[in-house]
Amino acid sequence: MTSSTVALVTGANKGLGFETARQLAQGGATVLLGSRDPGRGETAAAALRQEGLDVNAVTLDVTDAAAVRALADRLRAEYARLDVLVNNAGSIDETSILDVSAEQMRGTYDTNVFAVVEVTHAMLPLLRASAAGRIVNVASTTASFALTGEIDSPYAAADHILAYSSSKAALNMITVRYAQAFHRTPGYENLKINSASPGHVATDLTHRASSRTTAEGARIIVHLATLGADGPSGGYVSDAGVQPW
Repeated sequence: MTSSTVALVTGANKGLGFETARQLAQGGATVLLGSRDPGRGETAAAALRQEGLDVNAVTLDVTDAAAVRALADRLRAEYARLDVLVNNAGSIDETSILDVSAEQMRGTYDTNVFAVVEVTHAMLPLLRASAAGRIVNVASTTASFALTGEIDSPYAAADHILAYSSSKAALNMITVRYAQAFHRTPGYENLKINSASPGHVATDLTHRASSRTTAEGARIIVHLATLGADGPSGGYVSDAGVQPW
């Protein structure tokens, strides 16, 4: 990663996104810290600038298509390209599987699935303008059919994350299909896209019920965001290696 690398991290005013922004900036990138709330975004970016990092806040509600397009236009005018896109913004509904409604599911999918496509689609021309565009979709271990399929698996015990885990499984398929399209489409060969599984990290999303830190969780995201030309595309990866679908 060079000092001219431009990276956008969505949902980055706190938690895993904030730490991802920090580590990318520590590696020399100019990081655009995406946040729905302008005040929180600027506070987060200012904290990282105090560490001597090149981080700027950008207001972005990933579920607002007009806002996504406006940001793409702004980045085109200011930077002419985007080298790294980290689709980190996510939501969770913890209603029991036996009680969750389609409407509640829809809200989670709006952020975790449809917004990822919206942002990726809007940023693709800018990523194509990069010599080595990288997209990282932040998934989850709970998206793995192999790990959740066994009834006695600890991953199968969570009866309150139907919307979340299924949306992250859908996100993995989106990753695979984009990777295949990039591979076979002229002009997209330099793009790589992967799903990162950061593990069960202590964030607001997990009620901080984990000993795994955001710094540990962000490492695989940053690794995939800074892959060389020989790196994989279309993978589902944690810091322990390739994860089973």
